[in-house]
Amino acid sequence: MHRLSKFVGVAILAMSVLPSVHGAGLLAVAPVRSTGEPRSVAVEGVVEAVRQARVASQVAGVVTHLAVRAGDRVGAGQVLARIDARTANQLAGAASAQADAARATLELASREYERQKQLFQKQYISQAAMDRYETQYKAATAQARGQLAQAGAARAQSGLYTLTAPYAGLVADVAVKEGDLAMPGQPLMMVFDPVALRITATAPQRVVNALQEKAPVRIELPDLVAAERWRAATRVTVLPAADAATHTVGLWLDMSVAPGLAPGMFARVWLPVKQDAAGIPGIYVPATAVFRRAEMTLVYVVDARGWPRLRQIRSGQPLGTEIEVLAGLAPGERVAADPLAAARVREVR
Repeated sequence: MHRLSKFVGVAILAMSVLPSVHGAGLLAVAPVRSTGEPRSVAVEGVVEAVRQARVASQVAGVVTHLAVRAGDRVGAGQVLARIDARTANQLAGAASAQADAARATLELASREYERQKQLFQKQYISQAAMDRYETQYKAATAQARGQLAQAGAARAQSGLYTLTAPYAGLVADVAVKEGDLAMPGQPLMMVFDPVALRITATAPQRVVNALQEKAPVRIELPDLVAAERWRAATRVTVLPAADAATHTVGLWLDMSVAPGLAPGMFARVWLPVKQDAAGIPGIYVPATAVFRRAEMTLVYVVDARGWPRLRQIRSGQPLGTEIEVLAGLAPGERVAADPLAAARVREVR
């Protein structure tokens, strides 16, 4: 009985204290600020390298040597892999020998043609004989050119069995092992240049048409550390054609390179659109009023009686000391500026 009386006394004391605490205004509140500024529209994108190549084989053969592994840095023209080229080398050697024979035949025909010209000038041979020697010389010249061209093609063919880096960069992936059979068109590895990266995204046509000119476009990279998470696009390229199936337009967004940034990473692009296109004005609350619990973003909304109530929101990009709210709040509502103080008031209640 004594314990029950004590508990009831504490409850009565709490109820009596609450009005005075709230009436004194110890719980700081901030209004949900609505601006005439346009709201940013978020679209999803992916990080990709401006220069990225899937190195594929142009010929069939067994991979005899792999010179690099995934993660290696390579220079322009560096050997990446070799394919068995014994047959191609033999054919190139045969073509080279035939070219040498054709050059020797041409040299002999050239000397004979010069001698016959001298005899013709002295009128020792007829015009018909001179025409025949000239024709033989031209035929030898054409045959030599043909053999030289075949030898060059054979050498070029044998060179296809050695795969080299198209430019300096990093090896992102190696899809084969030594002993595997490479086929024409089969990608063997991927090389990309880590110096120049960009974001590739797609946006609805109506959003692209409503983009503000010269307005900054922000890029969110959730997988990076907080200091590198937000970046500004240095250049935005809108592709000239729309996708016929999805009615979306592709976007390329150039940006500065950040530590830890790699092709394939998820990105979110915040596109500033005109007010009439967004339909809803920007809504902002103090950044101190927003907190996270597990996977939820929350604020304490203060009702008309002055009591804080927990509410989940969807937050947008920060703007100075404030943060944009995409969903969950309406203009005119009030939020607790200090979530810890609001939680203590709820506990007292």
